[in-house]
Parts: sequence; structure tokens; C-alpha cells
Amino acid sequence: MAKVYYEADGDLKALAGKTVAILGYGSQGHAHALNLRDSGLKVIVGELPDSPPFAKAKEAGFEVCDAAEATRRGDLMAVLLPDPLQPKVYKAQIEPNLSQGKTLLFAHGFNIHFKFVVPPRGVDVIMIAPKSPGHRMRELFAEGQAVPALLAVEQDASGEAEQAALAYAKGLGCLKAGVIRTTFKEEVETDLFGEQVVLCGGVSALVTAAFETLVQAGYQPEIAYFECLNELKLIVDLIYEGGIKYMRYSVSDTAEYGDYTRGPVVIDARVRETMKKILADVQNGSFAREWMEESARGGQRFLAMRAQAAEHLIEKVGTELRKMMPWTRRPSAEVTAAQAEARR
Repeated sequence: MAKVYYEADGDLKALAGKTVAILGYGSQGHAHALNLRDSGLKVIVGELPDSPPFAKAKEAGFEVCDAAEATRRGDLMAVLLPDPLQPKVYKAQIEPNLSQGKTLLFAHGFNIHFKFVVPPRGVDVIMIAPKSPGHRMRELFAEGQAVPALLAVEQDASGEAEQAALAYAKGLGCLKAGVIRTTFKEEVETDLFGEQVVLCGGVSALVTAAFETLVQAGYQPEIAYFECLNELKLIVDLIYEGGIKYMRYSVSDTAEYGDYTRGPVVIDARVRETMKKILADVQNGSFAREWMEESARGGQRFLAMRAQAAEHLIEKVGTELRKMMPWTRRPSAEVTAAQAEARR
């Protein structure tokens, strides 16, 4: 069984008198900075001068500087920049300002595991990866609750890397929920595999293919949308609350029988072999290299795929049907093409 840490395992004293530099005030970065500060730690923010995140961090009352200065002044640098951006910023601003005894912390093992970032031997390299979006972690922290996280130690130059990681996790509030010990390798490989095969790639492809099958068979797109996409949330919520067993308990016997008999036909031996191939591409670094090369070229293929997917019939039908259900969506849920492009 996995090693799990709780409140009694972490002590903020491990970071007492030290400066935590949050590099990247984005989705994760803002939540880390705010939670750590509220926990009594000294926090500064490293961001691109004159950028919107720089202004937001200033508005939140943080001392903000560029990543180079933050690294010079920080004792622990939390590198919370997007994966494709990290190697460039590391080489230009972080690496020249690292000194022995400092700590690099990551929330995802991508660049360390695949060696796009190679820290010197004299620094600690650790990971605390909260298992939720940053805004949700912040909301729960403010309510006195917490999200679980993962902890890993890649390099322990000081002999105190684990204690620093646990103190950081305590500052985030994650030890209230529980922090699971893992490795950079396990975290990144399972994360990429899960995203590609289930959470993003698998689910979106399965939903779209099922929608297309019904529409091509002559059924109304609106009905296909409800049956193949809209009701998915009901099922996922049940699984989230009590596992697959609870979902099967909650649906009709007809649905449960169809689950047992038709599910394995859809996810057959060929699909399982494809999953193994995708896992192999993650493990051997093929996907990581492909993605970093795509990003270095400006993401033209990526942006073309995003634009094509946005024009699919399922998106057009969904936009109209969601107007019938305003209670299901936040104002930010409808992403325009311009907003999607701005993310780059």
C-alpha cells in the first residue's frame, strides 16, 4: 500500500525563516502563493514583468520580481510554469542563480523525469502535486478543508528534502486530506497516460464517436447529445461519490446489465493493446519529445486540431442545448475561439 502522510507528519518549522519563491502566478501558482502566505510562510512571486499575472500578484499584495531575481532571493523555488515553458526559463533565469543548498519544487514531474530540466547535484528536487485545479484548492483552503496531493523526492542533497516537501504540503493545507508518496517517474507517467487514455483523450473520443454513430444512423443530434454527453456527468458524479460499484447500484438493472455485457465489447482486446502502446510512448519519452517539439514550432498543428474540434457538430448542438440549462454552467464555461487562442 502507498505511504500516506497527514497533519502530524509535517512541520512548518522546516521552512521557517526561509523565502518561498513561486515562479508562475497562474492556475496553480496563485493558489500556492496565497495558501502558503496564509499559513505564515514568507512568499515572493516570480513573474514576467508587465504581464497580467505580474499585475495580479502585485494586486494580491505580493512582492513580485522576475524569475532570476526570485531565484537569487528564494530558498525554495516552486516552478509552476507551463511544461513547455519551464526548460527555457530554467536555462535563462533559474539555473544561473541556483546555489548549493537551495530547493526546486515542481507540481508535475514532466521536465525533471524526461530531463528537459537537469538540476545541479547540490540542490534538493522535490514535488508536491495537489490533485485539483488551483482555484478549487484555494476555495477549500478558505473553507478549512483540503485536497489530497502527491509527494516525491527526486534529489536529496541536504538530507532534509522530505521535511521541506511535507512543510510545503502543510502550508498548502493538503496534509489535512492526505499526501501520498510517489516518484517523479510514477507521477508523470500515470498522469500522462490517464489524460490520454481516459480523462481527456479517451472520454472525448468515446463521446464524440458515440454521438456521430447515432447522428449518422438518423437520430436527432439533440437527442444524441443528451444520451452520449450530457448524462455523462450523472454517471461520473456517482463514480466520484462511491466508486463504480455505487454507480452500478444507482442505475437501472437494464443499464447495469448493458454495462457488464457491452462495455467489454467496446473496450476490447484491441483497445487494451492500444492502451499499452500509448503507455509505452509515455514511458519511453516519445510523447514528451513530440509535445516539446510541437510547442517549439509554435504549436501550429496543435492549434489547428483545437480549431477543428471547436467546429464539430457536438459543440454547436451543445452550445444551444446548454442555454436550456443555465444552472449547469459557469459564465466562464463557454470558451470562444479568441479565448482559446489567447491561452497560447
